[in-house]
Amino acid sequence: MTDTARLYRMVMPDHLCPYGLKAKDLLEREGYEVDDNWLETRAETDAFLEEHDVETTPQVFIGGERIGGYEALREYFGQDVTKDGDTSYQPVIAIFAVAFLMALGLGWAFTGNFFSLRAFEWFIAISMCILAVQKLQDVESFSTMFLNYDLLAKRWVRYGYIYPFGEALAGILMVAGALVWISAPVALFIGTIGAVSVFKAVYIDKRELKCACVGGSSNVPLGFVSLTENLMMMFMGIWMPARALGWF
Repeated sequence: MTDTARLYRMVMPDHLCPYGLKAKDLLEREGYEVDDNWLETRAETDAFLEEHDVETTPQVFIGGERIGGYEALREYFGQDVTKDGDTSYQPVIAIFAVAFLMALGLGWAFTGNFFSLRAFEWFIAISMCILAVQKLQDVESFSTMFLNYDLLAKRWVRYGYIYPFGEALAGILMVAGALVWISAPVALFIGTIGAVSVFKAVYIDKRELKCACVGGSSNVPLGFVSLTENLMMMFMGIWMPARALGWF
């Protein structure tokens, strides 16, 4: 016998509640038959909220018990629910995974080899570009978080606004393998200052801060990720001109 769940969600001409659809989909995937009740007007919705003394929809009832909204339903089924302020490495994993796969694709397209030295360079350069895009989505928010630990930004506030543009410029030029005399010094400069700043804040001062490396709304702790980003830029700032000069 299939269990039944009652779902109340807003379905109006000008608003279809996305969390209501998610709740319905989750219930069906968990094997429930859904008694789907539409709240089609603002008056119906307000009356429902007042009757059940709740503030939001959707609302799910199972076995006569009110479970709550979509997030509460996820918890009911034992799924992970991310709360505001929780640490999450998902953005970082996504960035480096996509950059790695793009580098492999470019390696195959241009050299016929997935794993080549050029593919490794592309991986770092593409990572720099994507990380820069994350910062450029909200430069104001990034620069505010950046001021918490970057040594140069604390002395010259405008550096926090320039940094993501410099990272993007260096990354783009390194993807193209062009104008090494511009990309290498920029990457080496911002990478070195960044690495020293992160090392001081985390490993000397023992401060617990959020990392600005993936943007101003990041919930990634300052430490290994940001240090890795800066060390990669330092490496490329040295490696690219050395290779261009034929030292390797």
